[in-house]
Amino acid sequence: MNPWIEKQRYIIDFTISSLLRRKVKNIGLLALYTLIVFILASTMFFTYSIKKEAKLILQGSPEIVVQKIVAGRHDLFPVSYIDEIKAIRGVADVESRLWGYYYDSLVQANYTVMTPSRVVDTSQSNARTTVVVDPNDPHAVNVNKPLYDYDGAAPEAGSIVIGNGVARMREIGTGDYMPFMSHDGQVMNLKIAGTLSSESELVSSDLILVNGTDFRKLFGIDDKYVTDVIVTVKNPSEVSMVASKIKKKLHSSRPIIREEILRTYDSIFNWRGGLMIVIFSAAVLAFVIFAWDKASGLSAGERREIGILKAVGWETSDVIQMKFWEGAMVSLTAFFSGVILAYIHVFFTGSAVFEPALKGWSALYPNFALTPFVNAEQLTSLFFLTVVPYTVATIVPIWRAATIDPDTAMRHTGE
Repeated sequence: MNPWIEKQRYIIDFTISSLLRRKVKNIGLLALYTLIVFILASTMFFTYSIKKEAKLILQGSPEIVVQKIVAGRHDLFPVSYIDEIKAIRGVADVESRLWGYYYDSLVQANYTVMTPSRVVDTSQSNARTTVVVDPNDPHAVNVNKPLYDYDGAAPEAGSIVIGNGVARMREIGTGDYMPFMSHDGQVMNLKIAGTLSSESELVSSDLILVNGTDFRKLFGIDDKYVTDVIVTVKNPSEVSMVASKIKKKLHSSRPIIREEILRTYDSIFNWRGGLMIVIFSAAVLAFVIFAWDKASGLSAGERREIGILKAVGWETSDVIQMKFWEGAMVSLTAFFSGVILAYIHVFFTGSAVFEPALKGWSALYPNFALTPFVNAEQLTSLFFLTVVPYTVATIVPIWRAATIDPDTAMRHTGE
């Protein structure tokens, strides 16, 4: 066997026995280290996965959403504008939409209320609908996937379809009635025809689908207006050009293209994940200080051990190697333990600890299972955030410990 490898094996064996002799102290360090890795890994895994999930869902969002802007605010969109948009070269289709927000004082939560713009593929066991709401709202997006847990089409007059978050909060379900206060003070009792699929709960937890007639009655919107319109372009490469043509023709409009929606969601989740990491960076800094203090503040037993090793022939480089392996064992064990626990926490328990801060809903929290998404980039970043600071924080103290004079160390004196 290679002499160097044989030497390292003996040093590692001694290091393991040394760690076991101070098991209480090292278990405490390992537990704290694992907790730090667990917190950072959970935040990173959740942020990356929810970004990927949102990106996949948003791939089916409209190419262009056109809103009317008055005094910098979103206003009702005149139906007469639709023909003007259709006349623009390159536009394949224009569809109007009705959506808005309804505040439920009973549970102190906002619902996203809307009328499906169209229903397609109704021959399938689950009806499919294109549901697109405000692209500037963090939880109002397109859902181009099976939505209904029942075999039916869009809601008829007098009925609604609700998201699972609404059903849980109000403790209601299919066949029950849900009261709404309309714009003129009249109470509208709408029957629940079904609930939205749990597969789409990431974006439909607070969603309520209603018939167009009921929507206009609830919010008092005249037939001459809609909330906004979605535009389909003949040539996908001309989306930006068509959006600019719409802006030139309708000066009070604001065209929003799909890429802008994707960037908005990406920045939202980057901001939330970054905020969590910044908050916990204080804990990382405290851990680095703790690691430095541990490495530099050797106990009398550790000093005596180093002195004995040097007295029996160990060189300074051998002691440094021993301390290196000691740090590597602690840091790698904590790293892999923290990563595994974070994986279980995020993808098997729904990130129960950080869910409110990262999901962002104030009252209606979606209940969904994230698809695991972990790559080398995440693990590398996490490694440099946790293992490298610990290693750097212990290099100088380890060197100082290795240069202790044997006689001084065994007499419990000196630095």
